[in-house]
Amino acid sequence: MKSHSPLVLTRAQESRAAIERIYITMRHLFNRGYYKPSRVSGEEMRRAMLILRPEIYGSVNDPQKVELDGLVYVMDRLPKGIEGCRFITLSSREGYENSKFQVLVPAKRRRNCYLIDEEQMVIEVTNGRSEIYDIMTHLTFMFMEADKIRQHAFHERGGVTREWEKLEEIILSGGTVEDDERELAITYVSTILGRTFGETEKAFHRFRENAASNSGLFEIVYKLGKVSMLEKDQQLDREISFTPTLREHIGHHFYGERWANHIKHYLVEKQLHERPIHIISANPHSVINCLYAPAALSENQVEEDIYEMALKLSRPENDGLRKKVMKYALDNGLHQLEDVSGTNILVQLVDTAKVDIKKVHPQLKYDKDYVKKHKPVILVMDYAFGEQAFETMDELLKPYDHLTRGFDMNVASISVMGKAGILTGEKGDLMIPTSHIFEGTADNYPLNNEFTVEEFAREGVNVYEGAMITVLGTSLQNRDILSYFRNSSWKAVGLEMEGAHYQKAIQSQAMIRGSIRKDVKVRYAYYASDNPLITGATLASGSLGTVGVKPTYLITLKCLGRILSHEETPEAVEAK
Repeated sequence: MKSHSPLVLTRAQESRAAIERIYITMRHLFNRGYYKPSRVSGEEMRRAMLILRPEIYGSVNDPQKVELDGLVYVMDRLPKGIEGCRFITLSSREGYENSKFQVLVPAKRRRNCYLIDEEQMVIEVTNGRSEIYDIMTHLTFMFMEADKIRQHAFHERGGVTREWEKLEEIILSGGTVEDDERELAITYVSTILGRTFGETEKAFHRFRENAASNSGLFEIVYKLGKVSMLEKDQQLDREISFTPTLREHIGHHFYGERWANHIKHYLVEKQLHERPIHIISANPHSVINCLYAPAALSENQVEEDIYEMALKLSRPENDGLRKKVMKYALDNGLHQLEDVSGTNILVQLVDTAKVDIKKVHPQLKYDKDYVKKHKPVILVMDYAFGEQAFETMDELLKPYDHLTRGFDMNVASISVMGKAGILTGEKGDLMIPTSHIFEGTADNYPLNNEFTVEEFAREGVNVYEGAMITVLGTSLQNRDILSYFRNSSWKAVGLEMEGAHYQKAIQSQAMIRGSIRKDVKVRYAYYASDNPLITGATLASGSLGTVGVKPTYLITLKCLGRILSHEETPEAVEAK
């Protein structure tokens, strides 16, 4: 009788199972209404995260080292002062915006937060489940690193270390140090963190880059450790809770419907609703700069090369130039709709009939007669977040159901320009998706993408074509899972968080509900913000910087070129 060796899971399979456990646990805790991260209810998430070992959280598994790049990444996405709070409440929009509490907005996430007192923080969640899961995973990591700091602050034989005493003196005396004392303070902190002096100094400066949105390295380390000590020594538990209103609103498009109706009402009010509408999901600046910057600025202020112009306008010292461009744009066809719904998604409408088309940037292709005849309206919506992409796009494409002024959205094209992690290239490269694969589900969306590799490759950039993985959260991906997606029959070229959600909404409205034309033009192109398979190239390693300027503006030029000239690719013309 043959003996069979036991079946052993691969690392990719173990990781996928860990992600599934994390999400099941998070849904359970959310439905329950509260949990304590260091008690039984939070331990399952910690265990699963240690099995998963997400790339973005670096050395989270190493008990001797506090993960610094991951800590910077997380604190950029959480409100200032949260490191000192024992009670963290996730709420819907419940009236805090009308209170006297100071609004705290993280450096890298559009979410309103309120410090109620020195122990309690309220985080307003209006972007759906993806945002809740994002916050919960970040908090889990933060508390795990806080416990490491506490452990490092004590001698094995008992009693706090000299380094912790020195750090406490700094914090109690105001938390700041003079330049000549900084290196001494960094030395103390590096010992507590289990990191080298150089690593700690780098983290110190990275925190200072967004000093208005965080408390600085010294205070963050001290307060994280202190709150962990209070829980360990005095049984003062940390607790995360979810308000009943938030639990009721999730999944019901509560904010997306308000957002979309506000846009449609405005279109009717300005008599733009019967024109062909071209939706672009993108940043709120590149479209405006391409259309308006050359005319707004005098000739000696505008570089012929659009990428040089973009770099110039992006510099902090050129705020006056940016304001000049915006003022000109608002006088020449731009309508800017501030968000009143709670989605935190800015919308810009461009009435091309009022754009002096001959004064757009010379690198932007257009057909003057086509624009004059069709007068397209360009709707630019800022980036959505995860599942929020389905909520907002689904509601936007629905007919406007008004008693006296209802209408169907006359959508001619939908273009999605996004940032994504690349699996086959480097930061700044481009990805053209042929399908969106929704991680952990059977929801896969093939698409007829109007963009082609050839049209971008001609511009001298590296371009990759293939499936894109829409992940449940960028902070829950590791090398094993991503290598599986790249090397298996999926042959994925990248990962992001919104593509499948957008395409689900588009296919639902076009093919099933019939709210928009079935032949609506769809264009997707992503530029690489990171490569999570390369050490030091994850999102936690820092911003894309100037590397992102060319791909951002190249995709913008291609989107606008199609809209303003009804341009077709050479391949499409040849096929006809």
